[in-house]
Amino acid sequence: MLETPVAILAALGALVAGVAIGYLARRYLAASAVKHAESYAERIVAEARAKQKEIVLEGKDQALQAQRAAEEEGREKRADLQRQERLLLDRSESLDRKVEALERREQGFEERQREVDDERARITELHQRQLVALERVSGLSVAEARQSLITQIVDEAQAEAQHRVREIERRASDEGDERARRILTTVMQRIAADHTSEATVTVVALPSEEMKGRIIGREGRNIRALEQATGVDLIIDDTPEAVVLSGFDPVRREVARMALTKLISDGRIHPGRIEETVAKCRAEIESVMRQAGEQAAYDAGVPGLHPELIKLLGRLKYRTSYGQNVLNHCIETARLSGLLAAEIGANVAESKKGGLLHDIGKAVDHEVEGPHAQIGADIASRYGVNAIVCNSIAAHHQEVEQESVEATVVQIADAISASRPGARGESLDNYVKRLDDLQQIALSFPGVERCYAIQAGREIRILVKPEDVDDLASSRLARDVVRKIEESLQYPGQIKVTVIRETRAVDYAR
Repeated sequence: MLETPVAILAALGALVAGVAIGYLARRYLAASAVKHAESYAERIVAEARAKQKEIVLEGKDQALQAQRAAEEEGREKRADLQRQERLLLDRSESLDRKVEALERREQGFEERQREVDDERARITELHQRQLVALERVSGLSVAEARQSLITQIVDEAQAEAQHRVREIERRASDEGDERARRILTTVMQRIAADHTSEATVTVVALPSEEMKGRIIGREGRNIRALEQATGVDLIIDDTPEAVVLSGFDPVRREVARMALTKLISDGRIHPGRIEETVAKCRAEIESVMRQAGEQAAYDAGVPGLHPELIKLLGRLKYRTSYGQNVLNHCIETARLSGLLAAEIGANVAESKKGGLLHDIGKAVDHEVEGPHAQIGADIASRYGVNAIVCNSIAAHHQEVEQESVEATVVQIADAISASRPGARGESLDNYVKRLDDLQQIALSFPGVERCYAIQAGREIRILVKPEDVDDLASSRLARDVVRKIEESLQYPGQIKVTVIRETRAVDYAR
């Protein structure tokens, strides 16, 4: 038991000694750490002071450099300002000298202007004196003299213009004639027409006079049946061994001619047989027309036409114009149009198509009101023909404006085909009336003494009174007559107008 307190006291003493030793050790370590930290802080402070000195020195160097650069820039700016000041001074002095020179020149101009004004007033006064003197000498006022001078100048200008016009027309005519002659000669050499003119057959020959009675039939039943079936009139008169067919539709007339010919050959003529024969002939004619249209398109080199256009082309096989077969005329016009288009660089295919279809309106012009050119253009447009070809059809008689060079080509080809020798014929009454109309047009102009239509109406020669019509007026008269003929008459081809002014010198020997 005694040992326990002693052990405790020993333990407490050891603990106190340990705490004291730990305290002393910790204090020693803390003092050591403080010394180390102080030495580290002193080292950092020393380094910072060294860097601060370097930074300060570097800042001073930069400040010195900036100060030197600023001083250098300031010196340059001052030098630049001094140069600009010198330039401004020089310019100011120059402007002052120019202003002084301008002032002196302005003063000179003012003095010159006063001199000019004085001279102008003197000239005006002299002009007035001269006018008064001229009026007194000539007996004309200023207005009358001015009008006389203007009239003289106008007359001289008109004469000069007329001379120029005549020279230009002559040169253009020579060049145009030469080029047109070459082109047309080339085209005509490359096409050969195998027809001249045809006429629709309207007279059917009979083997005997007895056949007229059989055609008429009992109480006229046969002729009535034939007229009703064909739609044409049969004229049976005193003409020996002939029957005349009359009708506006050439296809119906051809059907009637064919049916009557077959009935005469067969000998059996009665209403039932007539209706049967007419039906067969109509079907045969339809087939013939279709084949004729297809052959025409093939001969003209125009493929791809609508079947209805082919059919209408075939109808032209039985249509004539002034004795010229219209289908053959269309084929020839298509060929001419293609050759002309090739010569001048136009569209050959459209020119051919326009030439082939240009008279297609004549196939139905007895059924539809209006000019055949416009009817044909409407039909072609309805069946898908392009606008250029439709315009070529509508404009080939100049009833509408031509919108392309192909339209002009078709018009020229149509005129060539229609006006060549032997292409067309004309009745005597129409021929005489056309010649009389030509002469009446020429005689309607003042100064015309006589006129003569020659060369079958293709030329008119006009003799004028030389005292009423001078050379310049003769040219104007020719153009006026041409313009009136174009506006008033319908004619194939062209008409040449020649104005003749005769100069006569008359004297008497006494």
